[in-house]
Amino acid sequence: MNISQNISLKEYNTFGINATAKKYISVSTIKELVAILKDEKDIFILSGGSNMLLTKDLDKLVIHLNLKGVVVNDTNEESVFVTAEAGENWHDFVIWCISQNYGGLENLSLIPGNVGTSPIQNIGAYGVEIKDTFHQLEAIEIETGKTRVFTHSDCNFGYRNSIFKNELKGNYIITSVTFKLTKTNHKKNISYGAIQSLLTNVENPTIKEISDAIISIRQSKLPDPKEIGNSGSFFKNPVIDRDLFNILKEKFPEIPHYIISENEIKIPAGWLIEQCEFKGKRFGDAGVHTKQALVLVNYKNATGQEILNLAQDIQKTVQNKFNINLEIEVNVI
Repeated sequence: MNISQNISLKEYNTFGINATAKKYISVSTIKELVAILKDEKDIFILSGGSNMLLTKDLDKLVIHLNLKGVVVNDTNEESVFVTAEAGENWHDFVIWCISQNYGGLENLSLIPGNVGTSPIQNIGAYGVEIKDTFHQLEAIEIETGKTRVFTHSDCNFGYRNSIFKNELKGNYIITSVTFKLTKTNHKKNISYGAIQSLLTNVENPTIKEISDAIISIRQSKLPDPKEIGNSGSFFKNPVIDRDLFNILKEKFPEIPHYIISENEIKIPAGWLIEQCEFKGKRFGDAGVHTKQALVLVNYKNATGQEILNLAQDIQKTVQNKFNINLEIEVNVI
């Protein structure tokens, strides 16, 4: 295993930030990973590079997790357990599952990143989250090199959240994830209006038709990282209490919202940002996407710090106008 020196990470992060890794190595087996961890503790784990913003060079060993493989485990007439290695591309994995008629992940089509990072922030879209199909994962403890199995309850899943973003942040490297998917009687979720509009003339859509609709929706309003640097949704959709919502409803009668519980209301972050007139704005090479205000973009040569400065300006403006704190969803390094 050869460790490279002073490697640009521009091609390894979807924002296209030109940060440098002091040391870099790609690993394709758990054996290699464990061997490295015996000698190196000051590390940074790089997966698909889709959920991070690099604001500085990394003065440590960057380990590019390139574990590959998909295995079908226990199966019966109704369900199947499928394990994917951490380095598998998420969208490719979803499409493979659909090709096998394994249901449950179709609403998560075209989300950038790799399988291994999907449980960390409990990725979700169009009414579905990872936790809905998650069974368990395997991870290596950095300090000891030992493998541990995390069950659903171990992960403490929340909205774009898990134990790996909190108590155990930086302690484990996820090496594989197992999902429980349906083979028959798929639990389809087409409640979002945009999905229904595309499937108006489809009486009983297949999971592939749902996936195709979601891919079409995402492509129509989200930029391709290969064409313009971005990390998808930059902020979480905030959840506010009903008292604040009632105040805002009086001032902004058109405010879109989703009722989570009696006292919890979710507000689309993109709408808040758009109301603050950031949508489509450009500040040098850092900007807010023209079609989706929730997406910050690198037009060419923006630094991570310039992207972060823009994000903080947006946070301050939204706070002042709506008294809502926008929380950054991506991992700022």
